Amino acid sequence: MISEPLAVEAARYIPGGVSSAYRRVEPNLVFTRAAGACLHDADGNCYIDYHAAFGPALLGHCHPEVNRRVADTIGEIDLAGAGPGELEVALARKLVEHVPSAERVLFCNSGSEATMHAIRLARAATGRRKVVMFQGCYHGWHDAVLVDADGRPRSAGAHPSVAADTIALRYNDLDAVRDAVERAGGEIAAVIVEPVAHNMGVVLPREGFLRGLRETTAAHGIVLIFDEVVTGFRHGLGGYQAIAGVTPDLTTLGKAIANGFPLAALCGRADLMDRCGPDGDVFVAGTFNAHPGSVAAALATIGILEQPGSYEMLFSLGEQMRSGLAGIVERLGIEATAAGFGSIFVLYFLSGTIENYDDLRRNDVDLDWRFRRGMIERGHYLLPVPLKRGHVSLAHTESDIDATLEAAERALQESGAMRADGAGE
Repeated sequence: MISEPLAVEAARYIPGGVSSAYRRVEPNLVFTRAAGACLHDADGNCYIDYHAAFGPALLGHCHPEVNRRVADTIGEIDLAGAGPGELEVALARKLVEHVPSAERVLFCNSGSEATMHAIRLARAATGRRKVVMFQGCYHGWHDAVLVDADGRPRSAGAHPSVAADTIALRYNDLDAVRDAVERAGGEIAAVIVEPVAHNMGVVLPREGFLRGLRETTAAHGIVLIFDEVVTGFRHGLGGYQAIAGVTPDLTTLGKAIANGFPLAALCGRADLMDRCGPDGDVFVAGTFNAHPGSVAAALATIGILEQPGSYEMLFSLGEQMRSGLAGIVERLGIEATAAGFGSIFVLYFLSGTIENYDDLRRNDVDLDWRFRRGMIERGHYLLPVPLKRGHVSLAHTESDIDATLEAAERALQESGAMRADGAGE
């Protein structure tokens, strides 16, 4: 195998052999080429890819129109580092047009940067320090949000006083939010939430949860932040907020907005966002913010997603995957739940209610891992980490989904998950 010695060499020069903590997985493959719905590794194997780099490849890998727009742009301008860019203005206009909360837009390079800016802005606007987040959600690598379910810092070197100002509550538990606000509302600057909790697969908000957050935060002068780094563009150009009909004060976007090129955004109410301008009191900077290449990729991506039928196709493929998986586990008599929304799916190895992180503690981790490993062995790449979501792209076809479902049935049959009689209910 070529991948194995390359991975060993990587560890000689890069800590742990990867440049992002979540990239070291088993099997530790080295991918050398990506095109459409497929990944190719150094050993010549081809995989139908559903990891999609944690979701950015919404149109498929190396989309020709996106890449052409990027190449054309960087052939004319790379990085000026002064003034606004023509494409930057065009992209900001598009986001204001599509995202309900967006009255102003600032660009940065990663979702973590966007959420960090959002929390800083919320603290400046309210004069408060505490932040409410939800167990099992992920908002990046900075100290304010990199905390365990019990509120402890997840990284050595994190400033303990910053983590101490973070209140971690159960997702979908509106009563817990109201209780926290009752106790410490005068100290809470922001509530930040994944409107769909995608860090733990696909946990949908209960009816009224997001609206309840909106009402509670508004009543107490707390900034409501929707972290739509995953949901933005993937579930619609307006984000999940457009689907839910709930408008936050601030929104963070990333991942799929540029189909894999490094770009993120913070957008929201003008009175808040204007504090981030050169005449405001909240400092935002970055040499590579709104890089023309990434901005061109985002404009090309939006242009494709604006075409009639794009989301209908994405959602249809996602439903084909979810309904197919549900049929397989029922037919095989496996205790599992096919969950998802839009173009995202996950197979949880548990039954019953799935509304928060505590519910997911019932997931059969060993069986989950065996299933994912079996899928990779059959040429269908799901990130081999339990609970992690899978993504369908516009490059996938119905035939791809059918092939993946056939592989899933074989992988589940060999996983040891079937009932002893091999039959369903």
